[in-house]
Amino acid sequence: MASVEIQNVQKHYGKFHALNDINLSIEEGEFVVMVGPSGCGKSTLLKTIAGLETVTSGQLLIKGRDVTRLEPGDRGIAMVFQSYALYPHMTVAQNMGFGLRMAGRPKAEIDAAVERAAKILRLEEQLDKRPKQMSGGQRQRVAIGRAITRSPDVFLFDEPLSNLDAALRTQMRVELSTLHAELGSTMIYVTHDQVEAMTMASRIVVLNRGRIEQVGAPLDLYANPANLFVAGFLGAPRMNFVTGTVAEVSGRGARVACADGLTVSFDDLTVPAAKGDTVTVGIRPEKLTIDQVGCAVTFGGQVRLTEYLGRETVVYIDAGDLVTTGSDSGTGVFTAQIGDIRPFQTAASVSIGFDARDAYLFAADGRTISSPKPVASL
Repeated sequence: MASVEIQNVQKHYGKFHALNDINLSIEEGEFVVMVGPSGCGKSTLLKTIAGLETVTSGQLLIKGRDVTRLEPGDRGIAMVFQSYALYPHMTVAQNMGFGLRMAGRPKAEIDAAVERAAKILRLEEQLDKRPKQMSGGQRQRVAIGRAITRSPDVFLFDEPLSNLDAALRTQMRVELSTLHAELGSTMIYVTHDQVEAMTMASRIVVLNRGRIEQVGAPLDLYANPANLFVAGFLGAPRMNFVTGTVAEVSGRGARVACADGLTVSFDDLTVPAAKGDTVTVGIRPEKLTIDQVGCAVTFGGQVRLTEYLGRETVVYIDAGDLVTTGSDSGTGVFTAQIGDIRPFQTAASVSIGFDARDAYLFAADGRTISSPKPVASL
């Protein structure tokens, strides 16, 4: 039995459709992360599962129970918010046991639940403190502990790490992943942070404009995005995109002509192309080389900016009319990600290369039509 079933869910605010025909099945024990740009509907979807927003139409089931019209407290869920939402006048123990006290549970049961949660979250020495005496990471653990004490069927997380600094976010990612492994509970997590999604999720749900674009394991989505939107959204730095025209077709293969004489050949397309079709070629930054001999596809450009990040070098390169501009498709420059430290002079002329087998091809409607890429094995 699925832990959460979302069936044909619609959410309208007047004429604005925040959620459009959402269908999603989440299995018991999964860690599902929902990502997408601001306004895509991910937080709205989480709130409909929690019961904080009513659906316009559709059905929500948790552990087989229809909870569509139930109050939040009757759904068997516990939610952790971006803000810690702790009571400042209460101790850590009182905060974590608050939900059980409100439910009228016996004191012995509350104490046992708080003790168990504190042990899992390594808060045993903090139980008598108040929130103001704790760090941001500790406060977030208390908020998570409050959810654990309720023993919910489903944990819901709404961007819980957004208020933490970079070091604490990294630490909390590890702790949340460890917590999921220990509890084996179903967790649904909303974030705008791709690193959180790629490192924590068993499956990622990519939303855009109130619709689900693609669902899958992190590495599957990264290697084989269903469309141009997913390809551009997952990955940092983002994929490079170039507009082209199908110049030649051979069976299920095609040769694509782009600006400045660049041509890229594709084999075994999933959908046959037609000569004259407008298409988009995509290539990940880490698949680009700079001034390397022997690449099948090469073109020239000038270095605009170089970022030295210690473990890698990110180079931004002007390449004439090649890169598609616009908020949905690129930055106006090529981005190359080099896996070591290499010096590049600003305005220096360089040769950019890549293997055509690493490139993606997108139809005019945004669908990916190049052959699937192998997924990295773990």
